[in-house]
Amino acid sequence: MRRSLSTISPRMPRRRFVQGLAAGGVMLGLSPFAHAAGAISERTRTGAAPVLTGTEFNLEVGQSPVNFTGNSRMAVTINGSLPAPTLRWREGDTVTIRVKNTLKEDTSIHWHGIILPYQMDGVPGISFPGIAPGETFVYQFKLEQSGTYWYHSHSGMQEAQGMYGTIIVEPRDADPIRVDRDHVIQLSDWTDESPMRVLSKLKAQGDYYNYNKPTVADFFRDVSEMGMNAALDKRQMWNEMRMSPTDLADLSADVLTYLMNGTTPAGNWTGLFRPGERVRLRFVNGAANTFYDVRIPGLKMTVVQADGQNVEPVTVDEFRFGPGQTYDVVVQPKDDAYTVFAQSMDRTGYARGTLAVREGLQAPVPALDPAQWLTMTDMMGDMGGMDHGAMNHGNGGHATMNHSGMNHDASGSMPSEMNHAAMGHGSSSAGPSKTVRHARTEYGASIDMRVDTPRMNLDDPGIGLRNNGRKVLTLADLHTVGGPMDPRGAEREIELHLTGNMERYSWSFDGVEFGQSTPVHFRYGERVRVILHNDTMMTHPMHLHGVWSELETPDGNFQARLHTIPLQPAQRVSFLVTADALGRWAWHCHLLFHMDMGMFREVVIA
Repeated sequence: MRRSLSTISPRMPRRRFVQGLAAGGVMLGLSPFAHAAGAISERTRTGAAPVLTGTEFNLEVGQSPVNFTGNSRMAVTINGSLPAPTLRWREGDTVTIRVKNTLKEDTSIHWHGIILPYQMDGVPGISFPGIAPGETFVYQFKLEQSGTYWYHSHSGMQEAQGMYGTIIVEPRDADPIRVDRDHVIQLSDWTDESPMRVLSKLKAQGDYYNYNKPTVADFFRDVSEMGMNAALDKRQMWNEMRMSPTDLADLSADVLTYLMNGTTPAGNWTGLFRPGERVRLRFVNGAANTFYDVRIPGLKMTVVQADGQNVEPVTVDEFRFGPGQTYDVVVQPKDDAYTVFAQSMDRTGYARGTLAVREGLQAPVPALDPAQWLTMTDMMGDMGGMDHGAMNHGNGGHATMNHSGMNHDASGSMPSEMNHAAMGHGSSSAGPSKTVRHARTEYGASIDMRVDTPRMNLDDPGIGLRNNGRKVLTLADLHTVGGPMDPRGAEREIELHLTGNMERYSWSFDGVEFGQSTPVHFRYGERVRVILHNDTMMTHPMHLHGVWSELETPDGNFQARLHTIPLQPAQRVSFLVTADALGRWAWHCHLLFHMDMGMFREVVIA
């Protein structure tokens, strides 16, 4: 049986665990190599990552002690900094980065969102062997883009242990986004436990860290609102699904401390401004396992960039983004202080900081929004063609369908050895196929559900954000400036399904975990439409390395150019890829444990 909240630590009150220490940080003695790379002191506090500029860089991967909760732990850091140093590059330059590994295990660095030769991509076993202990690997590539990106380890659990940093590539010409001040806000998460120990608990019980489970009080509330039979049907439906309607995230504040620029909520990272300035905030989600909902109460945010690509400005109150994603926003603060509030999707905790005219100021910190149950939309998608994404279902479920046990006719026509990813459905430039094709491999013990009526709309902000009284950014609001990179329509179409089993805590494409999978093949130079279909009840940020993913509307019109696309439960999205990057590439969910448990594929472009 899982532990109660009162047993998080015999010495640690829950408030301290969630909010962290007011003065947590990294303490270390830096090596000569690190000093040469530009790290600046023998005591490095988090929240002030050094900024390195130029074309040649020395980065040293090592361990540094950190204390975010009152307990000292070892983090994996770069040049002794958490986050790692911010790298400022310039479009058109060729950069050389020497990465020295002082760990006792292999390491690597992946330059997330940067288009480069596959040998420089930094994924062990795919693009290179990794960096062995004591060795130095030299990355070198020319920058063909500008914008906000990030970098992180692609080895083991090092990303979850602190190995991540921000990249800013200045445009070759004048930046069309004119501002007076610029701040990086990198969000992440931290656990005092060994990530492998955390993963073992999830393998034993998929909802181990979910403490928003339905209660007796919830049942009687439902009886009062919908009647006894409907309340019983609601519970029966979820019992048959073998899932909890409140299991929105694998990990919660039960085990995570949420960080903003390496600073706990109690530490209160502060970014300065002068009243009336236009301030650019570069939000980077470097978390291993957390979707954040970000807002600045009392201050509108104008989104000007998504995943490093300029978009037509859209003003919002709030946005959700998952691990791997970046959003740049412009704000014009007028008061003395504002809270930057980033609550976790499951509403168990938050990261926060302050925009202020001087150090030491604070603004009120809002209460966490109430946790919401997953809805029928999140379970089965678009039933009967209804626009469920725009509806407010509240807590009302009404189906008793055992979705995993249904007899799907589609399975009978598909051979068991089919490589679903390699299926070419012919030219489909008129728009993505809406016919659901479940591979035979989706029918087995490793899959706990399949969705036959997915929704394809892009205007749903997602569970917990629907009809909350705030203007929330959706994928439908994003319009990349300049349109698609390639005017060609799709030459062929492939379809992949995101699959999993929460009880077994296994994740996969088409029911096949990475270790049993074969590569997805793109022909060099072709224009391919990729359909991703989410057969699970969790949101997955999907990252395809090496090429841009050009998201399209359900009728096939260009929407936005992205490197990481979040898929909500029971959602089906499509994007176009120009296969112009020869080599071997990774394609995976950017929730670290999902990737590690099998939601990973190799892509070969040849």
